[in-house]
Amino acid sequence: MEEHKNIEIKREEKTNNSFVGATFIKYAAYIIIFFGFLWFLIKYVFPMF
Repeated sequence: MEEHKNIEIKREEKTNNSFVGATFIKYAAYIIIFFGFLWFLIKYVFPMF
């Protein structure tokens, strides 16, 4: 008599939503700072020349 063993392997791929959110906020802040710097250059520095 032959025995068959069923082995189930469950793998859960979890994305850490707090990590994704923190990364998004970090890069959004970088972009806002970058555009703020560009606005400062255009508004105040370039008119001096």
